[in-house]
Amino acid sequence: MKIITIPVTPFMQNCRIIVCEQTQQAVVVDPGGDADKINAALKQHNLSLAAIWLTHGHLDHVGAAHNLREQHKVKMIGPHEDERFWFDNLPMQATMFGFKPINSFYPDEWLAHGDSIKVGLLEFKVLHCPGHTPGHVVFYQQAHNTVIVGDVIFKGSIGRTDFPRGDSKQLIDSIVQHIMTLPPNTAILSGHGNNTHVAHEQATNPFVSGQFG
Repeated sequence: MKIITIPVTPFMQNCRIIVCEQTQQAVVVDPGGDADKINAALKQHNLSLAAIWLTHGHLDHVGAAHNLREQHKVKMIGPHEDERFWFDNLPMQATMFGFKPINSFYPDEWLAHGDSIKVGLLEFKVLHCPGHTPGHVVFYQQAHNTVIVGDVIFKGSIGRTDFPRGDSKQLIDSIVQHIMTLPPNTAILSGHGNNTHVAHEQATNPFVSGQFG
């Protein structure tokens, strides 16, 4: 497995291209914008785009998803259906976040906790992790000890919960139950900032380590 990270939009959101190196098939996770950069990376690495996967419906994670779907004739998959209202409100989000105007669009398939999705020979388990948003999901690849977590948890921090339908207790519960229970050497690839590991966050993250009350 190879993962190419492309920071997109003024929010420097970590769009990820996940590559099955045996098949050269790829998926784009959370294409928040800058479709030209994403397409350039696909071309540079001679990759065939198989699908678009979304962790949640915030515009800085989905802004280029519809354009890429139309260009490559692929499916947009995820997140959980509880996220529908964020897709309903994409035009409002554009105003709220200072993006160019955008019309609502929707995934081709919603995901549920425990689902499995594949790119080439790589299989990922879907974990529903609400709190930052109600329909947020993460993608866990067991063989390569990697979880792509969107805005659930960051190095030393956690996702915001002050947006509509955010819930801080629910977010902590999601992290403790579904992220901190993964093997300690699991790499955590967040939607913003640097990568980290489960063991590092268990030991140092003030929101989940238990060291600070």
